[in-house]
Amino acid sequence: MDFAPSPEHEAFRKVVREFAEAEIAPHAADWDRDHHFPVETVRKMGDLGLFGLPFPVEYGGAGSGLLTLSIAIEEIARVDASMAITLEAAVGLGANPIFRFGTAEQKQRWLPDLVAGRALAGFGLTEPEAGSDAGATRTRAELSDGEWVINGEKSFITNSGTPITSLVIVTARTGPGEISTIIVPSGTAGFVVDPPYRKMGWRASDTHGLHFEDCRVPEENLLGERGRGFRQFLAILDDGRVAIAAMAVGIAQACLEHSVAYAREREAFGKPIGTYQGVAFRCADMAVAVDAARLLTYRAAWLHDAGRPFRQEAAIAKLYASEIAVDASRHATQIFGGYGFVDETPVSRFYRDAKALEIGEGTSEIQRFVIARGLGLPL
Repeated sequence: MDFAPSPEHEAFRKVVREFAEAEIAPHAADWDRDHHFPVETVRKMGDLGLFGLPFPVEYGGAGSGLLTLSIAIEEIARVDASMAITLEAAVGLGANPIFRFGTAEQKQRWLPDLVAGRALAGFGLTEPEAGSDAGATRTRAELSDGEWVINGEKSFITNSGTPITSLVIVTARTGPGEISTIIVPSGTAGFVVDPPYRKMGWRASDTHGLHFEDCRVPEENLLGERGRGFRQFLAILDDGRVAIAAMAVGIAQACLEHSVAYAREREAFGKPIGTYQGVAFRCADMAVAVDAARLLTYRAAWLHDAGRPFRQEAAIAKLYASEIAVDASRHATQIFGGYGFVDETPVSRFYRDAKALEIGEGTSEIQRFVIARGLGLPL
């Protein structure tokens, strides 16, 4: 059993790391402070091929797997979680549903631009009254004269209002006990994008509430089979949980690296603080947790790429990695002391960014529910 990434994976990691350190890291603090979504940098990520990694060559993709995408997300998150979630949501929640469930016509129409990073897509699942209980969706879509008429609202939708957002995939009730997914192009009459949220973290990513007021789209914008929307988004979230775990690994790795560097340089009582066990052991514990989280994440991605069941492993990776990212950012802030509490150092940003990982694409509580059900417990 070989847990080492292939030479090709490591060569790819090097390319993404160099890009992230040159094009993202120098600007991440400013973007975070200004709540600025850097469209040109997103386009450069597209030019690098990051948005097309898991998709076939026929749509402009690279034909790689979830493991390759996870490495890319990890390396971007190592310098900026906002750009990492932009990539993760664009691929996993925007393009992937169309690739997996779309008709040939829908794929030809939408995927080339999404895969190239020329356009982004959002996934309208969460609602004010339907978060973890996604089955409580209240948004409705009714067929009328060959069109879906959509009414309702969505909350916390990533990549839904950028200058290059081309569509949002919306879950809606299309009949009694029936949830379906529908493609709504940006600019459609009755599709209202609310002002961006002012967020604690992920400040440079794009997040909005959405309203649908007699929003009409063609009947052929139905994505997949009518009434299969619930099963579709559960499958999409399985993939996304691996990607979120990769984000968490990147943040935790960054916290470890910054902590070790600071512990070597910062002196207290005449010695570098890394010579004291209270600091050195924190770093050691962080290193163990990061390594374990990375292995869990790569295992889940490998199972996915091998076509084997991975739902349980995805939930385990997402739960563990997201919680150790929060822990690592807290430890890093403690090691930096007062400097960790101000924005002169990146760890304060990582501390704010890490928390969302325990919430998005299934809270820690939902992951424990999935894992317990996978153990055969009668929840």
